[in-house]
Amino acid sequence: MNETLRTLTALRFPDTSPRSRLERFLAHIADVRAGEGIGVLLLSLDLFLLLASYYILKTVREALILTQGGAEVKAYSSAGQAILLLLLVPAFGALASRVNRIRLVTAVTLFFASHLVVFLVLGKLGVRDGVPYFLWVGIFNVLVIAQFWAFANDLYSPAQGERLFPLVGLGSSLGAWLGAVAAARMIRGFGPRGLLIVGAGLLVACTILTWYINLRHVRKADERTQREAGKPLEKEGGFQLIFRDRYLMLIAALTVLLNVVNTSGEFLLGKLVVAEAARMFPDAAAMAAEREKFVGGFYGSFFGWVNGAGLLLQTFFVSRIFKAIGPGGALFIAPSIALTGYSVMLVAPLLGLVRTLKIFDNSTDYSIQNTARQALFLPTSREAKYKAKAAIDAFFMRLGDVLQAGIVYLGTALGFVLASFAALNVAFTLVWFFVAAALRREYKRRAAQHGLRQPTLPRAKARSTQ
Repeated sequence: MNETLRTLTALRFPDTSPRSRLERFLAHIADVRAGEGIGVLLLSLDLFLLLASYYILKTVREALILTQGGAEVKAYSSAGQAILLLLLVPAFGALASRVNRIRLVTAVTLFFASHLVVFLVLGKLGVRDGVPYFLWVGIFNVLVIAQFWAFANDLYSPAQGERLFPLVGLGSSLGAWLGAVAAARMIRGFGPRGLLIVGAGLLVACTILTWYINLRHVRKADERTQREAGKPLEKEGGFQLIFRDRYLMLIAALTVLLNVVNTSGEFLLGKLVVAEAARMFPDAAAMAAEREKFVGGFYGSFFGWVNGAGLLLQTFFVSRIFKAIGPGGALFIAPSIALTGYSVMLVAPLLGLVRTLKIFDNSTDYSIQNTARQALFLPTSREAKYKAKAAIDAFFMRLGDVLQAGIVYLGTALGFVLASFAALNVAFTLVWFFVAAALRREYKRRAAQHGLRQPTLPRAKARSTQ
């Protein structure tokens, strides 16, 4: 038992002295080597602020869309995001071909931050903007977070990224958890609109920090790296890169499947939350504000639990999982949990149970699955890191939402109950396993080409020594 506890608090990486005291401390979470501590900590802080902002704004989204339209409208609105992204992803790629990486990241982040002022004014005027805000948040979070991870991929070599991404991802888990907890507390006092100002301020802080990280990295880099950081990308578009590369197509397929499954689960939870709000506050006209606060408070608490569990997974398990089975092997953990959860939902679609199962499902998705998926871009070109990744994380993720919206429409028309939707999720999860297997093989091949050492399973190691 004591040995098990010790392995949960310290990773057994090779001695990389001399390291600073900070780097020795961070080595309990990831394989941080000499000279890497401050840089990876700043990058993790940047992602912390970004995810805290997103979860504050996401809590506002749930309060507005569910009280102004319901779970079905929330599902249908995802299709609008995919249509808008068909225009925005090529525009993002065109901008990336004209400016260097830091100007790209800054321009996109401030572009979205400025919109929060618009929504604040619309709220003061009494405009029902739940659907437009839902569309905006869905586009904001995929593009801004995708470009952050593209930036991180660009800063590190494949070997460094595989070692350090679990620590960078810790900023994501911590920011999401604290952002959700803060939103749950603030929304009851300030209402949904008051949180928009907080989100905008955090995005401005992210922009300033990204500028500093880039400047610090470029100053320490060699001449070749400095030239690459200062020039735009090649002209080839993100969709073109994906459709000519089997590896990128597999990542796109995985993204569609996992988002279909996850969004379907969110739909099931949303239906149950709206029903509970209607039961507690039956007069929709007189108690609309109370319903908003209930739904917003529920989701703030829910996101807090999800991200608290995700934080624990990110801190104590992701690095160990990467060390044991690599990012490719880690791709199988999330679908295993999803398959178990939705199989249970087939027979017991109750709010308390669905909430608990979604906490396990989402926390794994946001920690282990997310870090593994980001690491898949390490053995790719700079153009793929920025343009193809933006297309995959934006359009193909929302394409999964479109498919799920179609499922909601057909299922509602056919009179599906919640258990019927859960059964479809089980089927999609089985397909997810097959895509993950193909992607793991391709990642191992590319990782070998880039000199990345892949984990060796104990059984295979034993045979090699006989």
